[in-house]
Amino acid sequence: MNLAEIAKYAKIKGLNLVGTGDFTHPLWLKEIRETLSPEQDTGLLKLAKGDSPIRFMLQTEVCTIFDYQGESKKVHHVILAPSLEVVDQINERLKRFGDLASDGRPILDATAPQLVEEVMAVSGDNMVFPAHAWTPWFSIFGAFSGFDTIEDCYQDMTKYIHALETGLSSDPPMNWRLSKLDRYALVSNSDCHSFWPWRIGREANVFDLPDFTYNNVVSAVSDNDPERFKFTIETDPAYGKYHWTGHRNCKVSLSPPEAIKFGNVCPVCRRKLTKGVEQRVEELADRPADYKQPNAPGFKRLLPLSEIICAVLGTDSPAIQAVWKPYNALVEKFGDEYTVLLDTPYEAMALVVDAPFAQAIVKVRDGTAKVTPGYDGVYGQLVLGSDVPVVKPKPPQAPKVQQRSMSDFFGA
Repeated sequence: MNLAEIAKYAKIKGLNLVGTGDFTHPLWLKEIRETLSPEQDTGLLKLAKGDSPIRFMLQTEVCTIFDYQGESKKVHHVILAPSLEVVDQINERLKRFGDLASDGRPILDATAPQLVEEVMAVSGDNMVFPAHAWTPWFSIFGAFSGFDTIEDCYQDMTKYIHALETGLSSDPPMNWRLSKLDRYALVSNSDCHSFWPWRIGREANVFDLPDFTYNNVVSAVSDNDPERFKFTIETDPAYGKYHWTGHRNCKVSLSPPEAIKFGNVCPVCRRKLTKGVEQRVEELADRPADYKQPNAPGFKRLLPLSEIICAVLGTDSPAIQAVWKPYNALVEKFGDEYTVLLDTPYEAMALVVDAPFAQAIVKVRDGTAKVTPGYDGVYGQLVLGSDVPVVKPKPPQAPKVQQRSMSDFFGA
């Protein structure tokens, strides 16, 4: 996994701006310097070699662990920066709080306000926001070590917080239920974990900007302006690994009312359940589930194309040839994965792949497909329904073996 491979597969996915990740790590920062070239006057970077259209934004994620009112709090934060010079200054300050070379997402012995103060003291153009805000561990609203408000977490530095990342397990409607979040933009990103299209860009932000620059992206988010920050692409939140409350070892998955009925204790082993995001939102919400925030950027729910194809094939693994044959056919015909998922008509897709694949894509696009909720580290599962027939992958043909001559054995 390197920046050239990330750029290659980001283009296949349909992205044009990707976070570099891990600029706090000295070896990865060396990779960034050697592989990427800063664009003049944009605050973005591109591959130094070749003509890839993909641009990179300097970005990292860090973890702060600190005590607050007698409890240990563990929060992940995303940091954006406009130049390598600024990155060097951020790293110089943050290395006082922990070993930046220990991990791509270093653990810092600093409070959240300290982190923001250090980063913003370097440059007012930097941006900090809480990562995957609702996951049970290591997040601002996490059930096990989080806060009830952004103000409790960032205190006097809250004035510099303009956004929060929804994470795979939540989406805008879930966050709109909290009136205290109204002034924050809801950004949608996902750790890619690898360059493969089933990981990179599962979630994304869509902008309409006069010029493609760092400052324009950051200001569109800070202003929460739906004219420039058009919408987010969200996985169905049920697909997230911590959407419902549950216990993986006992295969117990519970909706919020069911979990409350059992006192958040596993009915099988009697241990404490991992509280899901939906239940945690329910605890903090002051609005009904159908509330819509006016004048906010929109959202669209999707799932990775490979996951949709897997569901049609009845397989759990995207790492088989039967998945990538229809995937590649659609991407080659229509340009990239997001164009297929968002815009390509059923009739056009059905001319390229078997009809069930096209049916499934449309069902995900229009929201009629269902997802069995994820829980306690287990991803949710796409359920297409009986109207989309399962396509059995054809068994691979055995290679033809040519009869060998005596000269083959004697090296002639």
